[in-house]
Amino acid sequence: MAHHEAQPDVLLEDETLRDGLQAESRIFSLDEKLAIYQQLAEAGIGRIQVGSFVNPKRVPQMAETDKLIRTITSQYKNHAIVSALILNDKGLERAIDCNVQHVSMSVSVSNTHSLKNAGKTAADALTDMADLIRQATDSGLMVRAGLQCSFGCVYEGAIDEQAVLKAAEKFAIAGAQEINLADTIGMANPLTVENMVRLILQELPKIKISLHLHDTRGLGLANTYAGYQSGVRTFDTCTGGLGGCPFVRGAAGNVPTEDAVHMFSSIGVRTGIDLEKICDTVETLETMLNRKLPGRMKTVLAAER
Repeated sequence: MAHHEAQPDVLLEDETLRDGLQAESRIFSLDEKLAIYQQLAEAGIGRIQVGSFVNPKRVPQMAETDKLIRTITSQYKNHAIVSALILNDKGLERAIDCNVQHVSMSVSVSNTHSLKNAGKTAADALTDMADLIRQATDSGLMVRAGLQCSFGCVYEGAIDEQAVLKAAEKFAIAGAQEINLADTIGMANPLTVENMVRLILQELPKIKISLHLHDTRGLGLANTYAGYQSGVRTFDTCTGGLGGCPFVRGAAGNVPTEDAVHMFSSIGVRTGIDLEKICDTVETLETMLNRKLPGRMKTVLAAER
């Protein structure tokens, strides 16, 4: 059951409506997205990334992000923090215009991935995003700065920890309140997660660290636990284990929200999320998508019932 009365020990940011849906060919309507948001909020999710401000021709699923946020903020009060992803100056303009509360602003530390994904070198993307972060914080937005491919790249292999640290330092100086280390390709393991987190917390002790982990190779929950043991208290998840980078072959599968809730609950760590309600959301998504999702706890609860 959700512990709404007590402050959660960890924050799970559910990204079903953004990362979870962005690669799906079936386009979800505004009403369907609103219904999913309401289920997530009622389950006790504290922060929900509802979309991205990107070119709808490239990611059609995100075409109505502006309208979605305006509808949520006008219809749903005192629920979750609403967040969205920004990748460029036009996205920032749109975010400010629709009064979103929280934004993620992300670049890749892999040069090859950055060129393929953003059309810029990693160095140029980092410089441009740092400038954009300054503009966002000056506008009063809560900013989380993300570093894609922090634990490895399918094109380049291992990523130098010092390169990740320098990028994190640049974003912290620009004003980001949180640094999000993203395992975009799903190449992390518990040891690399532990080493990277401890390095950044040692060098940037005042910055908040969050993790965006993929379960591509089956280590999502193990890496989540390693991050928790290393001091991380904010994690990205997707209900049912949906999601993945649509521009990287084989990079599918986020950590399922319901499985993360169960893992933390089983070791006495409060998430504030009602497991049964989040599993109801999994059922909703499976019905909409007409397929079973990879998360485990919905099946476990169904068997126990």
